[in-house]
Amino acid sequence: MTPHVETFLEMMAAERGASPRTLEAYRRDLDDFAGFVKGDIGNAAPTDLRRYLAHMQKAALAPRTASRRLSCLRQFYKFLYSEQARSDDPTAGLDSPRLGRPLPKYLTEDEVDRLLVAARGLDGIKGLRAGALLELLYATGLRVSELVSLPLAAVRASATTLRSAIVVRGKGEKERMIPVGDAARAAISAYLDVRDAFIPAKAKTSPRLFPSDGRGGHLTRDGLSTLLKDIAVRAGLAPSRVSPHVLRHSFATHLLSHGADLRSLQQMLGHADISTTQIYTHVLDERLKQLVQGSHPLAKMKL
Repeated sequence: MTPHVETFLEMMAAERGASPRTLEAYRRDLDDFAGFVKGDIGNAAPTDLRRYLAHMQKAALAPRTASRRLSCLRQFYKFLYSEQARSDDPTAGLDSPRLGRPLPKYLTEDEVDRLLVAARGLDGIKGLRAGALLELLYATGLRVSELVSLPLAAVRASATTLRSAIVVRGKGEKERMIPVGDAARAAISAYLDVRDAFIPAKAKTSPRLFPSDGRGGHLTRDGLSTLLKDIAVRAGLAPSRVSPHVLRHSFATHLLSHGADLRSLQQMLGHADISTTQIYTHVLDERLKQLVQGSHPLAKMKL
């Protein structure tokens, strides 16, 4: 490795707002390249980068993984060049691996209904919490990290009143407002009556909507994922098809299928670039086909 790696990671955290998870991924990617060149990556030549790309291709690495590693290296060497630690950028002439654009995986509206029923069917207070989690996740399309770390104040306007919209602090510390429907608010209200039972005894109080004794004092990402898998089994769905991100995709897909526009969806999902939101245009394409087949006079002609 090189002493510049730690400085680079510090810059990514301080100036770019990179999360600990992202920083760890960058560290692994840089470490993998260091293992390949068997030397100081700060002095790597363009030929080293080309050999590394060929190595990843020969190893049949997924294009998305190879692209992420190259992106990490591009940012690293641009940083070294800007800091005058290098006189050139060895990644300047490299082509990125071509990526396919897989369609987002999502559930049908009926499958989501089955999940919600199964969640509410859990015994006692666990069912109330599971119902609130799923209703809120499906009603807002929150990222899993945003959902589990929500503060209580995000949903409660006062001791007796719930907010009709929540303000979420997402990637890059950017805030966005998302409406919350009646079904989700009813589930949250029912859960709040038993929320204190989930506060660890040693903590006594918690500012989190979903407190637990997990890291950060709230329900963890893994805890939510495990809960969803259990609920999927109860709902008669394959656990491999159900995850927080699949429910986020379902939220977006179902909104578009019922007439929402991409720009509004972009704002609710917290995408910085609308091109990210455009992965959901497969829904619009299908809706246009149905519109033509059902409304155009030529579509009804028998040949």
